[in-house]
Amino acid sequence: MKKLSCALLAAALIFTALAGCGGSSSTSTKEAYKPDFKAPAAQNGLVFKSPELQFQVLRALGASAYGAADIGECLEAAMQVDESQLEQGDFTTWYNAWNSTAERLRGVADESLARGDATSARDAYLRCNTYYNMAEFYLHGDPSDPRIRETSQKARQCFRNAGKLFEPPVEEVGIKYEDTTLPGYFYRVDTSGKRRPLLIMQTGFDGTQEELYSGGARAALERGYNVLTFEGPGQGRVVREQGLHFRPDWEKVVSPVVDYAVSRKDVDPKRIALWGISMGGYLAARAAAYEHRLKALILDPAMDMAQVVLKQFGPAMAEFSGDPDFKVTKEAVKEVLEKAPKQIDEGFTYAMKGNVQMTWFVQNGMFVLGVDSPSKFPLKLLEYSLDGVSGKITADTLVCDAEQDVEKYGSMTRDIYETLTCPREYVLFTNAEGAGAHCQIGATRFGCQVKLDWLNEVAGVRQ
Repeated sequence: MKKLSCALLAAALIFTALAGCGGSSSTSTKEAYKPDFKAPAAQNGLVFKSPELQFQVLRALGASAYGAADIGECLEAAMQVDESQLEQGDFTTWYNAWNSTAERLRGVADESLARGDATSARDAYLRCNTYYNMAEFYLHGDPSDPRIRETSQKARQCFRNAGKLFEPPVEEVGIKYEDTTLPGYFYRVDTSGKRRPLLIMQTGFDGTQEELYSGGARAALERGYNVLTFEGPGQGRVVREQGLHFRPDWEKVVSPVVDYAVSRKDVDPKRIALWGISMGGYLAARAAAYEHRLKALILDPAMDMAQVVLKQFGPAMAEFSGDPDFKVTKEAVKEVLEKAPKQIDEGFTYAMKGNVQMTWFVQNGMFVLGVDSPSKFPLKLLEYSLDGVSGKITADTLVCDAEQDVEKYGSMTRDIYETLTCPREYVLFTNAEGAGAHCQIGATRFGCQVKLDWLNEVAGVRQ
């Protein structure tokens, strides 16, 4: 037991490691614009000592690039958090800090709307959405916590309030999916009804579709794309209110979304692109392998969740097995996880103590995958593999990588890129550009520029 606990603690430290220098070479046509120096991870030392907490603050700050946060509000909220309590698994001060910021700002938005100031109301509601989402982020250790639904509903309502004040207003849509519907937002460039290229955006392991407005939807609108965002099983409202959890065969989710898209008269069915963010890089790749109506695909980054499990937990499983010749493969790790679940659960519990990142990763994983014990979380993730799948993608594909992801996951993204047989391009974002964090968090405008410039070349519009 002690051996397993120590091994899992080591895995936790590996998982939370952030990039310093190094990385792999890029084949991107943007190479000429790369800085010629190395830089440390951009978010180190901002407010917290925990890299996980620093990343989440940077995530909120990044939303300010398109008006969904304000820098002073984010920093002030973060400084109200007691990090020592979070290290013990108590996220109360995190929730209170961000929730109180959102509540105060919602009062400002309501007052602005009441006096007819639509611009001020829109802007404040938009920032409220970000702060409510931040407040709810660490609550998933107890799926019955009433604050999960209450706070996420407030977040969505604030975004809806803002969306009604956009020009043109954001259209809420319901997408038929099996015996229910998936929530979506349709963003139009204008009210002309003109057929335009469509960018479908989806989040990943822990995001919401409202977050996608500042994460790329607005940037795409400014470049002449209509945009459709959606949430599938395991995401946003679908897991919190509909109780649907992630599924590995994501084409079953995306094909109904494409069906909806091509039914609209303001969508050019020959110019539909899909952009998957974070774990969405796995989900989008899996979907595109079987949904060939997609003209273009952005994997941001390309991810294979089974490889993430092998990278982060494989060494611990090897040590637990006691076999000096143990090979870290999906089959071997699966066997160990199934062999002694109680001991492995105890090992995870030990490793989570004092480690905010591991605590969140396991708790949120159990929440979105619908499993009831820590050992079942990596076991379930092993099903999310691109082995034998990525070579079936036919869409023009941009594979994004980040310097800090290279540090954590090694050559995973580049390896996926090498399996593609479709027209493809690889770009490595670096710390020196201020864009080396996962999904270019904190460098939203630059990240969107690179991705959408590429999309313009293969499926888009000319300015």
